[in-house]
Amino acid sequence: MTTRIDTRFAELKKQGRSAFVTYVMAGDPDLTTSLNIVKALPRAGADVIELGIPFTDPMADGPSIQAAGLRALKAGMTLKKTLELVRDFRKDDNVTPLVLMGYYNPIYVYGVDKFLTDAKTAGVDGLIIVDLPPEEDDELCIPALKAGLNFIRLATPTTDDKRLPAVLANTSGFVYYVSIAGITGAAAANANVVGEAVARIKRHTKLPICVGFGIRTPEAARAIAEKADGSVVGTALVDALKNSLDAEGRATAKTVNAVAELTAALAQGVKGAQQAAE
Repeated sequence: MTTRIDTRFAELKKQGRSAFVTYVMAGDPDLTTSLNIVKALPRAGADVIELGIPFTDPMADGPSIQAAGLRALKAGMTLKKTLELVRDFRKDDNVTPLVLMGYYNPIYVYGVDKFLTDAKTAGVDGLIIVDLPPEEDDELCIPALKAGLNFIRLATPTTDDKRLPAVLANTSGFVYYVSIAGITGAAAANANVVGEAVARIKRHTKLPICVGFGIRTPEAARAIAEKADGSVVGTALVDALKNSLDAEGRATAKTVNAVAELTAALAQGVKGAQQAAE
């Protein structure tokens, strides 16, 4: 079964360009603003959207994304409302791939079978669940694949050639390469080191490889786009959102535009990689 993710990467391959993948937290700073931001992302140049599921204990996330999750939870965001947001987004956009990214606990509490049915119906295309290793594939990964969702796995600088086959075994959609060891938003990605890592992973898989963590500027996005099949930006967008809020942490007239403008600039950076290659 072909998902929107498969279709999008096939289109981009034909165009000879790398994907620009954006990450925002669902419900940050509130449900209505969050929906407007997600709707604005494809118009601003996002090829794939990762939507964070707010969670109380996000151990892989840096301070910016942790704070975004807490803002969303404070505004009453839940997994159920995250799926409603996806449903509302799909009313106007049936082509942009949408990936839910987060932790297993909220899905486990929701009920795996119910979650997969509801996610598929809402219009979710894939899942990135950061705390489920390949050894736990029967929990969610295999059922997700059977439900027609891509299950996207993370590979890191510490994932060696011995470990890679296990990581890639049931992965679909794309591989998310974490360019630096540690939490999100911590350091800058080195394009040359990333290039070597991408080449190594490509020896094990035909899937597109998208690189995230440590990409904050159009120049950095372009440098990574020259080495990989996609650049993922999250923390920089979440910071742009946070900087647009009022003193009480509420959305202002600038909030949606702040995220859309940075998205557009980053998208130009990614597209610049294609022009450089031509």
